[in-house]
Amino acid sequence: MQLEERFLQYVAFDTQSDPNSDTYPSTAKQLILLNHLLEEMLRMGLEEVEIDAHGYVTGTIPASTGCEKVPTIGFISHVDTSPDMSGTHIHPRIIESYNGEDIRLNDDLVMKVSDFPELEHFKGHRLIVTDGTTLLGADDKAGIAEIMTAAAYLMDHPEIEHGKIRIGFTPDEEIGRGVEFFDVEKFGADFAYTMDGGFEGELEYENFNAASAKISVQGRNIHPGYAKDKMINAIEVLHDLHALLPATQRPEHTEGYEGFYHLIGMQGTVESASSEYIIRDHSREKFEHKKKFLSDAAALINEKYGSNVLSLEIKDQYYNMREQIEPYPEVIEKAMEAMRTSGVTPLVRPIRGGTDGAQLSYRGLPCPNLFTGGMNFHGKFEYCSVNTMQKAVQTIINLVRLWTVPSGQ
Repeated sequence: MQLEERFLQYVAFDTQSDPNSDTYPSTAKQLILLNHLLEEMLRMGLEEVEIDAHGYVTGTIPASTGCEKVPTIGFISHVDTSPDMSGTHIHPRIIESYNGEDIRLNDDLVMKVSDFPELEHFKGHRLIVTDGTTLLGADDKAGIAEIMTAAAYLMDHPEIEHGKIRIGFTPDEEIGRGVEFFDVEKFGADFAYTMDGGFEGELEYENFNAASAKISVQGRNIHPGYAKDKMINAIEVLHDLHALLPATQRPEHTEGYEGFYHLIGMQGTVESASSEYIIRDHSREKFEHKKKFLSDAAALINEKYGSNVLSLEIKDQYYNMREQIEPYPEVIEKAMEAMRTSGVTPLVRPIRGGTDGAQLSYRGLPCPNLFTGGMNFHGKFEYCSVNTMQKAVQTIINLVRLWTVPSGQ
């Protein structure tokens, strides 16, 4: 099975995760693809193939004879797609050779180069786009297809010497729970790479420090005709809190290493209301300051209204993995060399988001993130370059070769 065929097969599975679910995985439909991958790995001849009670699928490409002492390297991708956009009944469309112009997704929707100037890089590429009604699922089924295609190639070419290779597929990455129960010790890799990046050449080993914030307001509903000095409008209280947060520190006004407060949901009535934020910053110091600023703002609101009308719960989600990876420079150096050998220019960038690799790195498995060729994740403008996907496969194969050679040789 070829790379593109694999990818199209995987995106046909509806695998949205659900942040409001108490189960793990959060949706049973993720298990359908996970079991499919299990069966596919068995057919390919991988060893130690299994699915555990939490849905994690793992497998092994055994070391070549004489390479048993080479470091064990892992490759990991997640099966779930974002809850932000429908992943049901995806109808991908192939653009044989992209001409560099605006792309009409359907009668009502056009993906414009003026809105997405990075499209210019993909002129001449074979692109896979949506029909404008769903996301595509390249995040992270492009990564899955690349890992499986590379695994099949290595199984078919035993002359390529390599150490033990571990493969892992996880659920629920999109809701921040992807490796909550992942058994790092049992996985047994010395180092690993998540295939979960985007633009060609992306190499990421810095990510946001992340927290979630949940706010609840208990208002006081009084007939509006007689409400003076009595009513506490819970919706207005949320508005007052939001107005205290710096407007320049919202996602739409930040880039690079700049952090933000992101209001992701709000609901309620005069009587009661609630909202949710995510807080992000690459700097741990600024991250802690943002959390304290929000807490201070909540205290000020309570002081203003004369009672504890507002409650705030802040929960840390993950931390910047840079400090866990920097002690192992060979993990980055080999990734950069593998890319260059594949004809790819490495682009070291901070992740303006999170990845399973961040949590794995803090649990003792240094795990930077590599490009997949998917773009505009989580929405109807998502697309994927088959040309870049092929380079990602080659990068995986080159990494396997490079880890077989001792550093410095």
